Amino acid sequence: MPELPLSGITVVSVEQAVAAPFATRQLADLGARVIKVERPDGGDFARRYDTSVHGESSYFVWLNRSKESLTLDLKSARGRDIVERLLGEADVFVQNLAPGAAARLGLGADALAERHPTLIPCAISGYGTSGPWADRKAYDLLVQCQTGLVSLTGTARETARVGVSIADIAAGVYAYSGILTALFTRATTGVARAVEVSLFEALAEWMSQPAYYTRHGGTQPPRMGTQHATIAPYGAYPAADGREVLFSVQNEREWRALCDRFLGRPELADDPRFATGPARVAHREELNTIVAERFRTLDSARVRQLLDEAGIANAGVNDVGEFLEHPVLDGRERWRDVPIPGAVVPALLPPVDLAGVTARMDAVPALGEHTDTILTALGHSAAEISGLRAERVV
Repeated sequence: MPELPLSGITVVSVEQAVAAPFATRQLADLGARVIKVERPDGGDFARRYDTSVHGESSYFVWLNRSKESLTLDLKSARGRDIVERLLGEADVFVQNLAPGAAARLGLGADALAERHPTLIPCAISGYGTSGPWADRKAYDLLVQCQTGLVSLTGTARETARVGVSIADIAAGVYAYSGILTALFTRATTGVARAVEVSLFEALAEWMSQPAYYTRHGGTQPPRMGTQHATIAPYGAYPAADGREVLFSVQNEREWRALCDRFLGRPELADDPRFATGPARVAHREELNTIVAERFRTLDSARVRQLLDEAGIANAGVNDVGEFLEHPVLDGRERWRDVPIPGAVVPALLPPVDLAGVTARMDAVPALGEHTDTILTALGHSAAEISGLRAERVV
């Protein structure tokens, strides 16, 4: 098996919850050694979000494969000394501690640059490490609310959160790409640059289209469930068997094909109410009535067949169980077995395929599983490790 692209890179991460663990898991997938520093009294609190995966948290299993778990009390002088020695041999340091905590522990970017000039520090925060909200705590739904995402999500009657941790995921992805960029910069220039990502600014980037629409259109896009503010027809419609099928018309060719081959009403293609995209949006209710009436005459399989024949993309509205059995995941062999404490579970391969590279899919660690091994490598004797454990440093 060829060497993974990030083999030889060591990452020390004082991480918890979702954003930072997602960033470092992606580094681990490509071969980086990730030492996850956890509190001795329970570790990453995401370990206790639920117990659905053979007693383990679904969040933790998702985010922490292929890592080493080291328990360490960073509030103790001996704990800080151990992490300092690890950082002396590391390439990257990642942390998403509470506001101000890293600086108080001497682990802020400026302090680290003085002691470890080749180290790449990455800070993941709620609202940035400077500015008027630097001291505010944040979590995913708070950021969904602050960026206006919740005001766009749901129906006309009520708002809704996005059903996954989208702000955390966005921040984790940007932290990962920022770290890769910093590693490339260091390799080509010798300069180690700090990386900073906030949940708020990561999700703010994803809010750019509705931001432009609102700033220049005079009003924000309305909440429309599966419908779309600027495209029609667009959405999920119930077929005769009660199953919903989602589709949209993306251009005028598709609109004509829909009228001719699905609706069976080719004259609608040039009807002034529907002949252009803006006209269809303006007459959305009339158009939805026409589409819904046609859906009610067909079962969902026939709806999808006719839309396929018309060259219009469509999908059934799956639940999570149906997603797990999706033919694309099976046909492209996206599942791999990953050990967790006490069991083995299927996990999805990372979404980016690199030719000739097989992503690492190693075990999810138990709390403190690698503590003795890491400390021994740093030169601690078995008696010293026992003493550290007795003092609750590890």
